[in-house]
Amino acid sequence: MTGKITKGIAGFYYVYVPEHGMYECKAKGIFRHDQMKPLVGDVAEIEVLDETQMTGNIVGLKARKNTLLRPTVANVDCALLIFAMVRPEPNLNLLDRLMLRYKMQGLPVLICFNKMDLASREELDAMRGIYADCGYEILFTSAHEKTGIAELIQKIAHKTVTVSGPSGVGKSSLINLMQGTVRMQTGAISEKVERGKHTTRHAELIPVNEDTFIIDTPGFSSLEAPELQKEELAGYYAEFTAYEPDCRFGGCAHINEPDCAVKHAVETGRISRTRYENYMQIYEEIKERRRY
Repeated sequence: MTGKITKGIAGFYYVYVPEHGMYECKAKGIFRHDQMKPLVGDVAEIEVLDETQMTGNIVGLKARKNTLLRPTVANVDCALLIFAMVRPEPNLNLLDRLMLRYKMQGLPVLICFNKMDLASREELDAMRGIYADCGYEILFTSAHEKTGIAELIQKIAHKTVTVSGPSGVGKSSLINLMQGTVRMQTGAISEKVERGKHTTRHAELIPVNEDTFIIDTPGFSSLEAPELQKEELAGYYAEFTAYEPDCRFGGCAHINEPDCAVKHAVETGRISRTRYENYMQIYEEIKERRRY
């Protein structure tokens, strides 16, 4: 019998088998011998010990197509990045860092701005403009008004999707709606600091239907610049691509060089100034880190 590992706690693994349900399993000793630890997202072969109690042993793991770190999960098809339009105000520098992290790992990214009901049309249009040319799809949702949920479900259909974003943006509420039943605790926003209280403590794979899964992860508010060379950073900004051939120097970093077509595109509004300023900050962080 084969299923997906949805959660691992204190040596027990919970394996979801379509049309059967969730089995509580232990990993056979061979995994410890081979120094292979089952991960959330693994496709596991199990032997059933007690069908009534839904218990079993994991006896094998299918080959992984990828493994992500922080949190460590396997076999992910897509990254869903959820931010709020307001309350809390969106940290677009953090969003750009997340986009960069997942692009480095070869994952498609879907950007979701929740709480659209609290934003004006001008604010929505401005946000759409910032990310119009980033190379990824952008969705707007409202968990409160149940707006955009059907489109979001359609976009992640038949995939295993890791969900990332700050605390308090409505990740759990959106996941509850996508599941159709409330299976997660939802956290309240702290009125004083407008920072979400952590409601997710570990990576957990949540079945949306028989072949669609969501991996929810703990919320966070900061992220270090990724491990790459500063010269490589521009290659991860899709909106730079069309202008780079017109830069005066090959390998232009788009920072201090004269006759830089990317900087000119920023000045004329063809590239988002917000995205460019985030690029410069990340570039300088990588540069300083390499120095030490």
